Amino acid sequence: MNRNKKSESPSQESVLKMSLRGPVWGRSNPGKSKSDLDFDIAVLGGRVIDPETKMDRIVDIFIHNGVIKRIEKPKSKLRAEEVIDAKGMIVVPGLIDMHTHLREPGREDEETIYTGSCAAVAGGFTSICCMPNTHPPIDNQETVKFIYEKAKSAKCKIYPIGCVTKGQMGEELTEIYDLVQADVVAISDDGKPVSNPQVMRNALEYSRMFNLLVISHCEDLSLSAGGVMHEGFISTSLGMCGIPSVAEEIMIARDIKLAEFTKARIHIAHVSTEGSVELIRQAKKRGVKVTCEATPHHFTLSHEIIKTFDTNAKVNPPLRTKRDVETIKKGLKDGTIDCIATDHAPHSIEEKEVEFDFAPCGMVGLETALSLVITELIDKKVLSWSQAIAKLTINPARILNLNAGRIKKDSPADVTIIDPKASWVVDPSLFQSKSKNSPFGGRRLKGKVFCTIVDGKVESREFRV
Repeated sequence: MNRNKKSESPSQESVLKMSLRGPVWGRSNPGKSKSDLDFDIAVLGGRVIDPETKMDRIVDIFIHNGVIKRIEKPKSKLRAEEVIDAKGMIVVPGLIDMHTHLREPGREDEETIYTGSCAAVAGGFTSICCMPNTHPPIDNQETVKFIYEKAKSAKCKIYPIGCVTKGQMGEELTEIYDLVQADVVAISDDGKPVSNPQVMRNALEYSRMFNLLVISHCEDLSLSAGGVMHEGFISTSLGMCGIPSVAEEIMIARDIKLAEFTKARIHIAHVSTEGSVELIRQAKKRGVKVTCEATPHHFTLSHEIIKTFDTNAKVNPPLRTKRDVETIKKGLKDGTIDCIATDHAPHSIEEKEVEFDFAPCGMVGLETALSLVITELIDKKVLSWSQAIAKLTINPARILNLNAGRIKKDSPADVTIIDPKASWVVDPSLFQSKSKNSPFGGRRLKGKVFCTIVDGKVESREFRV
């Protein structure tokens, strides 16, 4: 093969001309077989943002055999089987969600590993971590193996999180070493707190032996018992039982002290209150190995929405006050909050269309998360593009020790291409998720996923008109 022949190597300009109408990707060399070409995919002309390397410039990306092989200046004369015109787009590492509920095994009517992965790539996520509160729970090697076997047919990478305690009962630790051997990326009893402090202490000490992350669902059940929303003026006026902020904050304070005592790593899930953010901020200053996440709904919605009695807005921890919402944004901005995670929690229509008190907690989030980040954080100057993308890519990758979250030569070709100017109205009926329980239906959002590439394969794409 003679790479110097111009007749065989069209310039980027000529490739772009071929894609001005209809699909914006296609064969760059229609007369050549795939084996004759230099690369599998070329992503041309996009603004590439990689927070780890601090890259923010227009470059071309060339992918071969599932790996990023070259990152070049525009107008490179290289050939690829599939060409994606990313002009006007933002190209970032594949997004990572470290907090997803996939419901399989046990509740395949709500979501499966496959349908969850379809929702993930539609939302720009190339890697998702599934929480263990399934039926049966992910508390043994066989269930972990089941998840990985199912994940072979998924559209994105699936990483199981194992239970802290057997059956999530909060009493007896799982065989943590066995779970590590089965390749869980963390342990958590999410959906339930580990109420016994001695059990949590033991979990942290064991996890430290394997450098394994413990993810804590912080809730004092004696304080939250019976609650269905944030405790405050609105809960009182609606006659609903409330969940006070202190129910979360007391457990965060406890787990921070336990992590400090054991010198283990702990990650606080779905932080929702002003007091929680401050506790974590002060702990980080003391050198405690604590990280945390916030969800899009906790920096977007307040408990005011509960006045509509929309059960899709019933979540745990509950939506808090406008002051809490603003504090979550400040925590994201100053780095106290490390990650943005969806807490994607699918529920069937039959389960949600009941009285508010009896509806389960949770909303789907994989397909709206990125657009909510763009609309509420980037467009409103809370975070820069690089800061926001870091919280969805390299930060969770580092916390979980994943080989992901970067655009770098010889790194896995997990890439998300975003149309930052796209405007769309959320229609849950069009979601790829099996469940449609979102309170954002009818809301207009800014920015949309244009293309998701997982291990060098296009798994989700939109067409320009």
